[in-house]
Amino acid sequence: MDLKIKLDQVVSLVEGARAMPMSASCVVNRSELLGHLEEMRELIPTEVKQAEFVLRDRDEVVEEGRREADRLVAAAREERLRLIAKADVMQEATKEADRLLTEAREEAERMRNEVDTYVDTKLANFEVVLSRTIAAVEKGRDKLRGRHPMDDLRAAVEAEDAEPLPGA
Repeated sequence: MDLKIKLDQVVSLVEGARAMPMSASCVVNRSELLGHLEEMRELIPTEVKQAEFVLRDRDEVVEEGRREADRLVAAAREERLRLIAKADVMQEATKEADRLLTEAREEAERMRNEVDTYVDTKLANFEVVLSRTIAAVEKGRDKLRGRHPMDDLRAAVEAEDAEPLPGA
């Protein structure tokens, strides 16, 4: 089961709960809500494992890119040596070998950049999912405790009303 689906179920459970008259509170089946939250807790390690897989996949792709770059560099060196062996085309061989080395380095750098971008995108998506999950859990816990954002505002207004006016 997906963490987002489970989170949607918790939100639906709270939204569908019977409202208490004249109150922002509602009646929620505790065992049902706790069951959903426990399932979400179990799903979080799965999401973390997926992130670890992405990181491992990145390392494998980077290593594969390095091996390919090394292969390209070795091939370029071999080609360079072969060209140098021909005395009449020595300058041309040097230029060609340098070009191959430059291309190999550029290709390796391009591959590294693509891998970094891919991993960063995956991690950013994972960060968004985790942030939303945490916010939803906090909201659910606040509702379970009977807290409402308006309660904090009401308390601040009442405290301000209780203070004597300046010069009074």
